[in-house]
Formats: sequence, structure tokens, C-alpha cells
Amino acid sequence: MDIGDIPVELVALPAACCPAYNAGLNGKADMTELTALLEKYSKPGPRYTSYPTAPYFHTGFTEADWLEELRASQRPERGLSLYFHIPFCDTLCYYCGCNMVATGDYTKAYQYLDFLDMEMARVQALTDPARQVRQLHFGGGTPTYLRPQDIRRLMAMIRARFNLAPDAEMGCEVAPRELTRDHLLALRESGYNRLSMGVQGLDDRVQKAVNRVQPEGLISQVYGWARELGFQSINMDLIVGLPHQTVASFAHTLDKALEWSPDRFAVFGYAHVPWMKKHQKLILEKDLPDFTTRLDLQQLIHERMAAAKYVNIGLDHFAKPDDEMVKAQQTRTLWRNFQGYTTHKECDIYAFGASSISQTPDCYMQNEKNLKKYQERIGAGGLAVERGLRLTQEDKLRRDAITKVMCDMQLDMAEFGRVWQLDFASHFADALTDLQPLVADGFVEIDASRIKVTELGRLFLRNIAMCFDPYLKQASESGPRYSRTA
Repeated sequence: MDIGDIPVELVALPAACCPAYNAGLNGKADMTELTALLEKYSKPGPRYTSYPTAPYFHTGFTEADWLEELRASQRPERGLSLYFHIPFCDTLCYYCGCNMVATGDYTKAYQYLDFLDMEMARVQALTDPARQVRQLHFGGGTPTYLRPQDIRRLMAMIRARFNLAPDAEMGCEVAPRELTRDHLLALRESGYNRLSMGVQGLDDRVQKAVNRVQPEGLISQVYGWARELGFQSINMDLIVGLPHQTVASFAHTLDKALEWSPDRFAVFGYAHVPWMKKHQKLILEKDLPDFTTRLDLQQLIHERMAAAKYVNIGLDHFAKPDDEMVKAQQTRTLWRNFQGYTTHKECDIYAFGASSISQTPDCYMQNEKNLKKYQERIGAGGLAVERGLRLTQEDKLRRDAITKVMCDMQLDMAEFGRVWQLDFASHFADALTDLQPLVADGFVEIDASRIKVTELGRLFLRNIAMCFDPYLKQASESGPRYSRTA
């Protein structure tokens, strides 16, 4: 799911009331206290898949700027992470916040691949051929909208343009509807070793309300095919807060999903933003779970995940204890980008297709979101840069601080100061001041050497990171509107 094109992102309410979090409140927590904290800290805020965040990208960053950056940033020792946005879907899911096109006209997808190849050719011409692709991801939309032969066709284009590492991490988002075994076979034969399955929920009433009907038996069959074909890592996406969802109905979804035993879970919360995504008006607000129910849903999630021995990575992500993401968090090598948490900090992201976002250490660039405009610009012989941002030194060090908080759950202030050659306490006086109420509420511990997120603080990770973000203090009536942190 490509969420970088909109400032409002899918966000789960924080977890609640599992024993670790009760301990975080010194044993005094009850639902009333926790609810009060959630209400107190519920405010619009980013998920920090980038910093500065996507709403601050601007159209003053042009194609010429991106071409200059591509030429200047060719460091053979840095790997590449390639992202391909396939925006097409057979049908519209009413909750969707992605950049997508619902169409039954397959010729649009077939022709789209030609534009991807043209875009790749222009980027390839500026890329050091010694650089290896260490990560590759198909997102959407629904990437498996592509027919099996066109999955193979696109992969042949990619291999002709770029140098893929033999052990590259290659992942694809899949929707069980309209998915055949041949789709998965085409992915495996193309080198794909990871899948992210959009399960969302198993309750019939919920599925009908969001126009995403996919029977439990179908999902089980697709999951079985994936295991049979040897995909080494499978993630399941679930969504809480959908219309008509109850604790009982979602308990069945969770129990069945845990029975399937995927390697990872991403459990997002539905963000109802009909002023930005007009099709969400098809979801009636009266049918959405109330705050108390959403809180109970989060309690259920964490109880079930903890009982099944999944590790809470943070921000709605869970993984088995032996997962490389868990190990990366333990060794403080975890990172965040537009696909969420990643173990590939050392890679530049080259993203292709409408709305996709590329990233180097110094720049962000987003393509045209409108499919027609994207194709017109690529067809005219250029690239499709819509907006972007060149980072200042201050942006980079703030990004590093926010990343450490969100990935490592701690920040060594002395080490940070040595690396960036600054006095931490002086430079981040604003952040340390803003953190004091969170210290008082038990979310953060600060001593002479480090800032540490507590177990309770994991519930409020975005609020903690926001203390380091001076952009949020820029008053603007037309400024970015983020989803609420709770």
C-alpha cells in the first residue's frame, strides 16, 4: 500500500491494557485512566514514513533538481531499493486511502507497463551499473491486477535495466480476490520471496459494507498456495475500526489469522477522511465503531498477539521472534521509509509509476499522482516529477532523532551529539521541553545520557516523535491534515 501521496494515513489506535502496559502505569492503570490518556494525547500527527513528511514536499523541486540529484548521488557502495506502483484495482474498496484506479479495462494496465519501462530507461541511464538492487517491491492499488504473463514481462524489464542482487528481498502486495495460483507462480518464478496479503477482516457484514468480499475459504486457499510455492515471508494486513466491526467479529478474524501463522502482521486502524477520499462517503459514520469499542479492539489485538508470541515492533506491526525485523530492532539497524519499517537503511529508493516516492539521503521526490499526467510526461520524453524536497542539515539530524525514537525506542544523547557534532541538550532544547509532559505521564524516561521510550510510551510513539518536529509548529490554516494519533 502506497500511502506517501496523502497526508492523512491509516492509523491504529494505540494498544491497551495488556499486562506490560498496565505495568507501565505502575500497576495503577485501569481502562478509565488509559482512556483519559488516549483522549488527552489524541491529536493529528504523522506516522513519519519520511521526515520532513510528505505534505512539506513542494512543486519548486523540479525534474531538473531530481536529475541533478540522480547524477550526484551515485555511490557504488549504496544499494538500491526499487518500488513499482501499480495503481489498478478490479473494484473499489470503500475504505481505501491509496492512489488507485478501479477499472475493468485491462488495456490500461498493459499500456502502463510501457511507461514504466520508459521511466526505468531514463533512470537507468544515470545509475552506476555496479549498484545492486537489494530490495524490490510491487505496491498499489493491486499489483496482482497484472496478469501472470505481465508480471513476468515487468520483471524481465526490471532485470534488463538493473543489477539485482542474488539474495534481493523481493515483495509484492496481493489481494486474494481475483488472485490465481498462476499469479503466485509467476511471482515465484520471477524471484519474489515475500508477500503481503490484504486480509483486512473476515466478517461477512463488514466485508459487504466496505465492498471487499473475500470468503475465509478463499484466503485460506491463497495462503496455502503461497506456502506451497515457498514464499519465505508472508505478512497479513488487518484493519480495525471498519463499519459494523465488533470485538466478537474481529476476535474471529484474529484467531483465524493467527491459526494461519503468517510471519508478520500489520494491523492498521481505519482513518475516515471523506473530505480527502470522496469514496469514503459510501461508509456511513454511524456504522463505525465508537471510541470505546476501538479501544477494546486494540486490547484484543495485543492480548492475542502476545499470547501467540508475536513481538510488537511498533506502530501496528508485529513479527515472530526470529524475524529479521525483530533482530534489526534489537541491533538498532531498523529504519523507516514509505513502505513502513525496513531493514534496508543503506539503500536509495528509486520509485516508478504514478504517485510513487523516491528517496536519497539528501532528497525526496514524488511522481505525478494523476495517471494521465504521469503518462503524458513520461511519453513526452522526460520524467514525471510533481514535487519533492531537498533536505537541510537540520532536517537530516531531526530525521535521525525521530528515527531512533521510532525504531530503537531510545536515543543516546551523548552519542548523537558526537556523531552530529553538537550539544544535544542545547540543540534540542525545544524537544526536551515538549517531552516533559510525556515524562510526567510515564511515556518517556530521560536521564543524563539517554531518552528511553517506556512500554507505556509505545502506545504514544507518534506523540513522542512529534516533540522533535519543528514543522508541526508552523501555523497554517491550510496546513497538512494528519490522522489522529489515537
